[in-house]
Amino acid sequence: MYSEKVMDHFQNPRNMGEIEDASGVGTVGNAKCGDIMRIFLDIDDEGIVRDAKFKTFGCGAAVATSSMATEMVKGKTIQEALQVTNKAVMEALDGLPPVKVHCSLLAEEAIHAALWDYAEKHHIVIEGLQKPKNDISEGEEEEQY
Repeated sequence: MYSEKVMDHFQNPRNMGEIEDASGVGTVGNAKCGDIMRIFLDIDDEGIVRDAKFKTFGCGAAVATSSMATEMVKGKTIQEALQVTNKAVMEALDGLPPVKVHCSLLAEEAIHAALWDYAEKHHIVIEGLQKPKNDISEGEEEEQY
């Protein structure tokens, strides 16, 4: 059901925790499944993500996508971090079951929310960044099971 990479990031999560005085913090959730993800970014004066950490309340896939997403943004510019999509996170984890794709959406939105928080704190506009949703289930069609 889960790839080896998903299991590895779930059992041995990277970057778990929080960054005190983070440059940007993004918290998103999914009311339908109850997952909540918070990503902390430390961004230097050149706009490089020096560090990224996460705290996630949710299933194994939510923990794994948080772990992978933080790995993917570390060392990146703000614009490069903005390009980390749910699809890229899923590919880096060698895929997710269809019912767990929303976890990768949480990771993408949490990164965007942290970048939005950073932009607001620094009174800047990050080109291509739109105000993130707090609940990724907003506007979703009713899923059929």
